[in-house]
Amino acid sequence: MNIDPVVNALKSIAKPAASLVINQAQRNETVVRTLKQFNFDPAQPPKDVDGVYVYSLIEYGVGKPEVLLNLFREREIKNAFWSAYTSNNPLGFYNKVEKFLQGKDSEFDIRLMRIELRSQLEEFGEIFIKVAKRSTSRDFEPFPEWNLDEYSAEFKSLIKEKIRSFCGRQFVFEAFNQFCNKNRSGYFTVVGDAGMGKSTIAAKYVWDNKSPCYFNIRSDGRNRTELFLESIRKQLIKRYQLQNAQKANLADLLEQVSKKLTAGDRLVIVVDALDEVEQETGGNLLDLPPSLPERVYFLLTRRPYTIDKKRLSAPDVPVEELDLRGSQYVNLSREDIKEYIRFFLNDDEDYKKALRQWIQDRKVDENNFVEQVATKSENNFMYLRYILPGIAKGDYNDLSLTQLPDGLKDYYQVHWVRMGMDEKPQEEKVFILFILVEIGTPITCEMIAAIAEQEEYDVQSVLEEWVEYLKKQDIKGEICHSIYHASFLDFLKAKRVLDSKRKLFQEVNQRIADYLIRKMA
Repeated sequence: MNIDPVVNALKSIAKPAASLVINQAQRNETVVRTLKQFNFDPAQPPKDVDGVYVYSLIEYGVGKPEVLLNLFREREIKNAFWSAYTSNNPLGFYNKVEKFLQGKDSEFDIRLMRIELRSQLEEFGEIFIKVAKRSTSRDFEPFPEWNLDEYSAEFKSLIKEKIRSFCGRQFVFEAFNQFCNKNRSGYFTVVGDAGMGKSTIAAKYVWDNKSPCYFNIRSDGRNRTELFLESIRKQLIKRYQLQNAQKANLADLLEQVSKKLTAGDRLVIVVDALDEVEQETGGNLLDLPPSLPERVYFLLTRRPYTIDKKRLSAPDVPVEELDLRGSQYVNLSREDIKEYIRFFLNDDEDYKKALRQWIQDRKVDENNFVEQVATKSENNFMYLRYILPGIAKGDYNDLSLTQLPDGLKDYYQVHWVRMGMDEKPQEEKVFILFILVEIGTPITCEMIAAIAEQEEYDVQSVLEEWVEYLKKQDIKGEICHSIYHASFLDFLKAKRVLDSKRKLFQEVNQRIADYLIRKMA
């Protein structure tokens, strides 16, 4: 099938920039109309490869800029896509597209329009797979895992969220690069208190360098050695096309990779939140190897620990730590904090207008606001993540600048009191939060309601009240909830200890036990 008339039709509705989109309903209508224009059945895609490619291009291309439509019309790109599809090598497709674009005007246009090429190629591939599945043809099986990043798709949303408002921390990346340059291999650990931006540093490095990674998340139950190894194994096999490595341990995987590294290349694996790992057996956390091949490095993050909990023994490998709490980094961290506050004031489309209005209403100088909030943050980014949107949403309209909470723990406590959580009528809300604490993994609203013996509607209302502190995610088609950040989890656990005399929290555990017994009956 001749693809040129299709591309020309799509160009007539193309947008001048990738950031511009059209109304979703309007877009769907246009897709259907365009499919019919070229004699495609909107309900049943064709079964041949050429037909599915063009069909997918229509579903993908409505509203896309011309530079992308011209790219997908190229025979070389089409052939590269099908080759990557049949070999389950999406990264190979990305590499061939980059090579194809080198030196062409379209490469300049893509950069000028700030098009994230990788995400666009990924979007097209995902649409192609969906269309291929609907075609009912077995010629498209097996369906590949279309992820154009070296890291696992399970961490994509987390990484994008973390880097959305990333600021500063250049001194950390410079220190790590110096470590790599002066050592043949090694472990480099960023240490800091909860909320100091360790996970964001990890996410930023992964985003910029497309490094293999693993984010330990206790509240999601993703903090065990076998899950870490399974994820890293898949990432390394995919990135380096390793053979017969499906059951290899981490040390063997790294040896295989080291033989594939070209001159000047290095492998950096990023592992976040070692302090959240659950591992009963001895040895290094996550069974990290005591020795590493040349040009293999780990960038690790964790909270402060006592020496008996360090559990990283590598006597023959260079090991270095950067403690964000160190006196030499206090001023650098403060400057990063102030840059982050200014980002909210000047660049964040969601909050900047309301924040500036709050400042003007109190006749506060902008620089004074930045300095005072930076001081109150105690160099804690998580504090700012909560307090700045809170100010913008009107949560602190009754407070002056000096009355804002001091530090993350004080922030949690002030919010707890302002929500009336210590009052008797609010015990049901406390009960729901502590179900999340005790369960420890994401659970549905329905399950919370069953344990609490409350109506689902009432439980959902409580979850919405605490939405900024909770994480909502789709797990196998069900919406599940968990505690967003370890610092809030720690705060709630401290509340549980302090208030144990109220017997409320013993009742939480009893209700959970009763629920599990009912489910097993």
